[in-house]
Amino acid sequence: MWGNIAIAFLLAFIVAFMATPYTIRIAEKVGAVDVPKDKRRMHKKAMPKFGGPAVILGFLVSVIYLLIVMSMEHTINLFGTEQYGKQLLGMLLGIIVISITCIIDDIRTIRPLAKLAGQLLAAIIVTLFGVRINEITLPFLDTPQLQETFSIIVTIVWIVGVTNAINLIDGLDGLSSGISVISAVSLLIIFVLNGSPLIAIILVAALAGALVGFLPFNFAPAKTFIGDTGSNFLGFSLSIISILGMAKTYTAAVIVLPLIVLGLPLFDTMWAIIRRLVKGKSIKAIFKADKGHLHHRLVARGFSPKQAVLILYGISATFGIFAVILLDSGIWKALSFLLMVIVALAIGYKNFKMEKVESQRYECIECKYIYNPKFGNEKAGIKPGTSFEDLPDDWVCPVCGEGKEMFEIHE
Repeated sequence: MWGNIAIAFLLAFIVAFMATPYTIRIAEKVGAVDVPKDKRRMHKKAMPKFGGPAVILGFLVSVIYLLIVMSMEHTINLFGTEQYGKQLLGMLLGIIVISITCIIDDIRTIRPLAKLAGQLLAAIIVTLFGVRINEITLPFLDTPQLQETFSIIVTIVWIVGVTNAINLIDGLDGLSSGISVISAVSLLIIFVLNGSPLIAIILVAALAGALVGFLPFNFAPAKTFIGDTGSNFLGFSLSIISILGMAKTYTAAVIVLPLIVLGLPLFDTMWAIIRRLVKGKSIKAIFKADKGHLHHRLVARGFSPKQAVLILYGISATFGIFAVILLDSGIWKALSFLLMVIVALAIGYKNFKMEKVESQRYECIECKYIYNPKFGNEKAGIKPGTSFEDLPDDWVCPVCGEGKEMFEIHE
């Protein structure tokens, strides 16, 4: 098994690493470039956003090669009772649908509803090809027909939900790809400990390898973005792999462990939906982008984009380790680990924040006025030592009158 894991990881890593420079050049030719044309974007210059195909290529080359070799060795039976061949074909068709939809979005930009339609179609295809969250028994579902219908609905919601969760958290250099690496490695450990099907272990190892191959080009300062093609592929693949990996486990773990591993992006997405519904007071508001995501809030509190990414890496890793401990050692050890992490953060955060407030300054992107927390803004009644995040919501630039959203960290 470990030899296959090593091959899956290393082959995907090499292919993705070697392919990424080509996608950078292709992006410039086809117009898949992210221009910072609004205040929500965190980068300051045009950036290629076509890294997704490199990750997909690394993943597919690694998986297809291993499936061929393992089938010849009779290590895996794609056409046995588990129907892995049929499920993988459905996953491949879903990846094709997701990729076509999102490549168009990366090059020309399409409406959110059109992209959602592509995600739904891909999820439905995968479900029809046998990838299901099964063994969910509830008292009111007392007939096989209702059980199957409920299973299909839950599976589609899970796939679309995770796909969007990874896509929405893709807002800083290396954020979605790094968190996906952490999630994939966490799932790999869980699958090995759990005795999950070998096919799921190979898939998640290949996904981790492809991401590690891409990450050097994506971590700050980024040379390329993974784009909607990549972020949608990551969420789509993680959602399916989590189902395949927990398929033979007791019912609760089918949802609970992947939920914990993917807790950070899922929480960010749920909070975004609630926030936009409350502010916009309509369903349409859900599809309107804003600056309320976790990474936006961390940067607004004075952390640099790189610091914000590392903080979110740490949170994601904590979720992953918690899930591993929960599976391997039980709830009490997992909770005690989480408590120790919280205590350590509580003790150290105050001092870290004090240093940050004294040094971090903000610049108005319109008039270049710099707000320094050390001096405040006494004409507006802002006392010295007031951090930027503690400024009133109606505070405006004293030079040009622009609001807080027009300020960014001064470097």
